[in-house]
Amino acid sequence: MSYFIGLDVGTTGAKALIIDQDGRVLGSATTAYEMSTPRPLWAEQNPEDWWNASKISFRRLLGDSGIRNQDVRGLGLTGQMHGLVLLDEKGNILRPCIMWNDQRTIDECREMTDKAGFERLLRITGNPVLPGFTAPKILWVGKNEPEIYKQIAHILLPKDYIRYRLTGEFATDVSDASGTSLLDVNQRNWSGEILSLVNIRSEWLPKVYESPFITGKVTSEAASMTLLCEGTPVVGGGGDQAAGAVGTGTVRQGITSVVLGTSGVVFTHTDKLKIEPEGRLHAFCHAVPGTWHLMGVTLAAAGSFRWFRDVLGDTEISLARHTGQDAYEILTREASLAERGSEGLLFLPYLSGERTPYPDPDAKGTFLGLTLRHSKPHLVRSVLEGVAFSLRDCLELNRSMGINAGQIRLSGGGARSSLWRQILADVFNSEIVTLTSTEGAPYGAALLAAVGTGEFNTVEEACDRCLAAADYIEPDAEGVKVYEDYYGIYKEMYPMLKNTFKTISRTVNKEFHSKTKN
Repeated sequence: MSYFIGLDVGTTGAKALIIDQDGRVLGSATTAYEMSTPRPLWAEQNPEDWWNASKISFRRLLGDSGIRNQDVRGLGLTGQMHGLVLLDEKGNILRPCIMWNDQRTIDECREMTDKAGFERLLRITGNPVLPGFTAPKILWVGKNEPEIYKQIAHILLPKDYIRYRLTGEFATDVSDASGTSLLDVNQRNWSGEILSLVNIRSEWLPKVYESPFITGKVTSEAASMTLLCEGTPVVGGGGDQAAGAVGTGTVRQGITSVVLGTSGVVFTHTDKLKIEPEGRLHAFCHAVPGTWHLMGVTLAAAGSFRWFRDVLGDTEISLARHTGQDAYEILTREASLAERGSEGLLFLPYLSGERTPYPDPDAKGTFLGLTLRHSKPHLVRSVLEGVAFSLRDCLELNRSMGINAGQIRLSGGGARSSLWRQILADVFNSEIVTLTSTEGAPYGAALLAAVGTGEFNTVEEACDRCLAAADYIEPDAEGVKVYEDYYGIYKEMYPMLKNTFKTISRTVNKEFHSKTKN
């Protein structure tokens, strides 16, 4: 029997998962770590925390599963995208990783866009330069931390730092590299033109591979720390969204993936590169060799629900501790007591700024329509509905480009909620499909490892063999009607509040700078 491991270097923890050659999940282990927010709109993590968590997850996975490490034929990597990891010539970490949800680089995005030109950036990279992307973070370090900038020898993305620690190799894959603003997405390699424009050295960047290709092998040193077998092949893997799409079988045209993770994603496979004229959808290389995908992102999807639980869910958290229930399930039951539309209470889920369809780091989370009639069930339900409306914004952009969503496959932690699944079906007015595998990105990474080591000939073959539908959720006609009305109101909210959001950001930043000076 052959086994394959996928590792997801996520925002909140490192999850290792093991499957057999038929795609059955035989075990998983997750080790958490923290994110720091040293200033408003900043987000950082220590890459060493990822490595320590990954080591623990590998050891727990192999120990608990009872599978011999020599029977693991391959390892695939995935993880949070866009993060900036800087190493010196000895491989030492120069500063904390600036993460995907960090919004500090507005000026650098403007600078890069002015130098390259918006149209040229779209043509080469498939995307406008956004604050979450990697390239403007490099420029920010050069401008604000020149002593660190002088020491840069290697630039890596989060999962690729773990690859370096496992194999000693500096490598990445095309899907993750697509989110740097430095990749020519048509040629599927670094763009010398863009690198020259922004004065970033090509030798700093890792070699780019297609996702199922072998990039290195586990070293003896890493094997001793992780319980992995020395010499285990490590494939390119993919950014969390591309690997997650493999994990849901979104590997052919006509299939759309919706992910309810910390961020929310609408992901559509395409055999030909398509670029949204205004850059409101990401056009990235897919983890399926020779293909691409379009992606809309709302930065705080299940993250909005988590925020609500952590800030306003003390009662539910306490009840969960005493009863062994899940706090999210308790909150969702409360939400089911409120009517569709939450009696006119709407929620903008822009707690970390926003990306699609409004690339605006100043956007803010907002409850609109509160009255004395509203109680906690309305608040919870409005959060679930607001996230669904935001994801529909992404879906509508796909439709505007002539891409039929076809079958919509739902995954991510939020997909466990039957109420949220029905809300999405009604808001989208589309059938929602869930799969027998609910593991998403690490499962996709494991499938990529199986392809790269010869268990399957193609990614499509791996998905056909290992994935099956578990449930079909049909839209409710009355729900579709109600949500169509409320979606119309929702679409008015951001344009109405956009300038107010910017004023709030200026005021907060002014107060912060005033305090730091004192």
